[in-house]
Amino acid sequence: MNDPFDPNTDASSIASEVRSRKRSAREVMESSLETVRRYNGELNCFTTILEAESLAQADATDARIAKGEDPGPLAGVPFAVKDLFDIAGVTTIAGSKIHREHPPATKDAAVVERLKAAGANLVGALNMDEYAYGFTTENTHYGPTRNPHDPERVAGGSSGGSAAAVASGMLPLTVGSDTNGSIRVPAAFCGVYGLKPTYGRISRAGAVLFAASFDHVGPFARSVRDIALAFDALHGLDPRDPVASSLPAEAVSPQLEMGTEGLRIAIADGYFSHGGTPEVFEAVDKAARALNVRETVTIPDPEKARAAAYIITACEGGNLHLPDLRTRPGDFDPMVIERFLAGALLPAAWYSHAQRFRRVFRDQVRELFRHVDVILAPTTPCPAIHIGQETIEIDGKQVPSRPNLGLFTQPLSFIGLPIISVPVFSPGSLPVGVQVIGAPYREATILRVARQLERMGVCAAPVTVPVRTSTAEGVR
Repeated sequence: MNDPFDPNTDASSIASEVRSRKRSAREVMESSLETVRRYNGELNCFTTILEAESLAQADATDARIAKGEDPGPLAGVPFAVKDLFDIAGVTTIAGSKIHREHPPATKDAAVVERLKAAGANLVGALNMDEYAYGFTTENTHYGPTRNPHDPERVAGGSSGGSAAAVASGMLPLTVGSDTNGSIRVPAAFCGVYGLKPTYGRISRAGAVLFAASFDHVGPFARSVRDIALAFDALHGLDPRDPVASSLPAEAVSPQLEMGTEGLRIAIADGYFSHGGTPEVFEAVDKAARALNVRETVTIPDPEKARAAAYIITACEGGNLHLPDLRTRPGDFDPMVIERFLAGALLPAAWYSHAQRFRRVFRDQVRELFRHVDVILAPTTPCPAIHIGQETIEIDGKQVPSRPNLGLFTQPLSFIGLPIISVPVFSPGSLPVGVQVIGAPYREATILRVARQLERMGVCAAPVTVPVRTSTAEGVR
């Protein structure tokens, strides 16, 4: 008889045990579903739980192994996706009330297809801010997702369900999306790893878009190796997504243990060195000291970059939803509709000017990567805020909390760079994140740095059990 399954087990270890028949995929899935039942009622991570389907997938994995077939590199790994990715037979609600009226999807989104093809087994769909427009996952329609480290605090957003499900041990692997920080912010708040790859690196086919020229897709996990395995399974050309990269697929997993020798690493100064609470900068300093980093680099015009990102995001998102904004304004989340309406009304000249600046800013930042390989910066200006908290303090001023949680992620969002947020803990404190930023298509480089920090004990993502628990609902 096998030892009881440990929810701290990461995806790579699960796959190894399942492939070697040390443990069955069904056993893993049953344990995962039990954890979901135990904690989802408190944390509100899931919008759909596919219990019967997930167990059937696990049985199919075990059957393939019994026949001597290769079950894939993620054999038996339970996963779930943000509820803006299509799941065949399920209505994709994208955190909205309006999409509940849509028919069920007829096929899986590309990310679901690819993870299944790698042997992973789908558990369901995860809570999010409506149409991915937010940094907190305080969804008016479906309730807030709560932070496992303190259920009175937000999980971050817009991929809050994805981050909290990993942090609480419900799943070892999830997928989210990142427009202005929607992977990185919840990863930092929940104390897990979250990767925003290069723009177009992972297909968005079968996903509900927010701002098409920004939207990225990426994984959450509790180890760097799991992030690498998921990225290896997910990235590559897809003719269904017009922006999907045409570069040949490159496996990053074998490169993780190369270390950081020879890499030129710098700390972002100026804008990225103030405006937050002390612990976020202490986390960057801790990572820099461990890597023996002394060099700093100045990213030009980050304030303008953030403003331009706001304009482009609001315009693209507002115009995408314009028909419903005109005819069904009362069905939108109150925390979202005003931003969509404002975006739809912005002058076209503003959008055009922001796009011109985008090209200039992209070229300026890429020039920096002629001199450095990796840049370190804080992920958020503070640890997770309380649910319902309206303001935070930045540079001695009280400012609206929700838009300013992206203070350090937004300036880097709209030029397509690969960035991983890595979790840093201090005893007795909430986790914070450090952004490890690389040049386009250099996912392997930033993951090498993240792995080195993990190996040195600077970064870790242990399972965090919420204080209060209740029975999950909605399992079908």
